[in-house]
Amino acid sequence: DQTDQADQADQADQADKADQTDQTDQTDQIDQTDQTDQTDKGTTFELYFPVTRQSVDKEFEVPVLSTHMGNNETVMIIDDVVEQIEIATVILKKLGYNPVSASSGEEAVTYLKSRSVDIMMLDMVMDPGMDGLDTYKKILEIHPEQKAVIVSGYAENDRVKELQRLGAGVYIKKPYTIAKIGKVIKEELLKTYYK
Repeated sequence: DQTDQADQADQADQADKADQTDQTDQTDQIDQTDQTDQTDKGTTFELYFPVTRQSVDKEFEVPVLSTHMGNNETVMIIDDVVEQIEIATVILKKLGYNPVSASSGEEAVTYLKSRSVDIMMLDMVMDPGMDGLDTYKKILEIHPEQKAVIVSGYAENDRVKELQRLGAGVYIKKPYTIAKIGKVIKEELLKTYYK
């Protein structure tokens, strides 16, 4: 008797689970139908912003790109990531610079043996091959007063500080804005002209 009662209880549990599964399947089908029906109605987003009684700061200024514009100076982008070179190229052209690029430190050194650039955008971490610091040291052997800004997705470290001691300029963390890179390059170029 106890075995029969246990079997009947197990069968009842299984039947309940099957009913719940059927109901869930029906609910899922209803939800899909509801979603399909709502497709033609569009989507509503509700955004909640914190309330403030402060007025907009009248001194807030949107960066004016005209103050960061170049005059066809040549900027070498040294980065091992093709997409980073492409982004920087678009930005530099928009700012009025003449961008050239190298996908490694070794390629940059080879290029600069027979040419010069006004300033470099130097990535710190390039794999494989020389990093930003080693690249800059080699370039200084060719062009002792070469200007550079340091651009990296990694945190500022001792190698960045050493690079700056050698003469490289500001360190900028990726991703950067067009206004930020424009400002930094312009400031470094002005240091060159007014030394």
